[in-house]
Amino acid sequence: MRIERIEVFGYDLTYVHGSYVMSGGRVTTSLPSTVVRVVTDEGTDGWGEVCPLGSTYLPAFAGGARAALREMAPALLGADPCNLAVINEKMDWALLGHGYAKSAVDIACWDVFGRATAQPVATLLGGIRQESYPLYIAVPLGPAEEMVRYVLARKAEGIHHFQLKLGADPQLDAERVARVVEATADEDIVIADANGGWRLQDAVVAARLMEGLPRTYFEQPCRTLEECLYVRKRTTLPMVLDEVITDLQSLLRAMAHGGMEAINLKISRVGGLTKAKLIRDLAEQLGLRLTIEDTWGGDVTTAAISHLAASTQPESLFTVSFMNDWSKEHVAGHQPRSKNGVGRVSTGAGLGINVDRSLLGEPIFSVEV
Repeated sequence: MRIERIEVFGYDLTYVHGSYVMSGGRVTTSLPSTVVRVVTDEGTDGWGEVCPLGSTYLPAFAGGARAALREMAPALLGADPCNLAVINEKMDWALLGHGYAKSAVDIACWDVFGRATAQPVATLLGGIRQESYPLYIAVPLGPAEEMVRYVLARKAEGIHHFQLKLGADPQLDAERVARVVEATADEDIVIADANGGWRLQDAVVAARLMEGLPRTYFEQPCRTLEECLYVRKRTTLPMVLDEVITDLQSLLRAMAHGGMEAINLKISRVGGLTKAKLIRDLAEQLGLRLTIEDTWGGDVTTAAISHLAASTQPESLFTVSFMNDWSKEHVAGHQPRSKNGVGRVSTGAGLGINVDRSLLGEPIFSVEV
């Protein structure tokens, strides 16, 4: 089997709850997403997606993804899409860095691999260890009473894991967390996530103010690993690292310094499912727990998340995000679809979804043999 054509599409994803607010004044209402279709000489095709969370969250943006794909796609023509090691090597030979753009191709090739072998991607990633798992929802930064109302509305929908967007005034942030903890119950988890938005002093103040709150986890308080380690030494709150875990080496550095009990594994940030599997497998062996997610995305991204989550040890899985619940637009029939705060994996071949090409329009560009 050989790659005969690569098509790149674009569409916009609109946040379903209006404005998604993070630390540092970052506000999102809609985002451009990029979808890749890999077509083989045998007629089998596969789909991948990458959707950076704006241009100021990570070193990634939609225009960059599309430019990078245009640069490296010709190097993949004629390659075997089921040989994931060679696919990733060819992308690296053609273009240094830009792992987020490469992730869409990598996911599409896993989809082809699954379809060609009549196996779900989760089986190819190590086996289906769980068909369903709990989901989390991000709670936009705002006044404490608004965040409580948002949490209670999502709790009524079956969600029990809440990631509170923080990173503003540490005393007000601590009040936000305390109010949500008070409004929730023993089965609920509250994650205080600054997305690296606190300065060092503010992070320490926030940690001390939250010390002792039940069911509370502290996520990515500062921008760098060194700052997060400094804060880590001054709190007993369980720590989750997110933005600083970019590859296997960064995971090993953080682990060597005792930096966390859990990580957020974002598929596009580490370069796709191939590299995410490697990090996931090591994290399991190190005794870490994982949140499986991505920066943003629609049905295709969510399908990739669902398969990586399903192939993860249940005792290692902290929580999961179904990104297609966060957006209004759906290109694969809103599949996979969550129910009552629980996500499930498709047992169909490949990613187990059917993308409606008519909803994507004409490709932005395509390359072919």
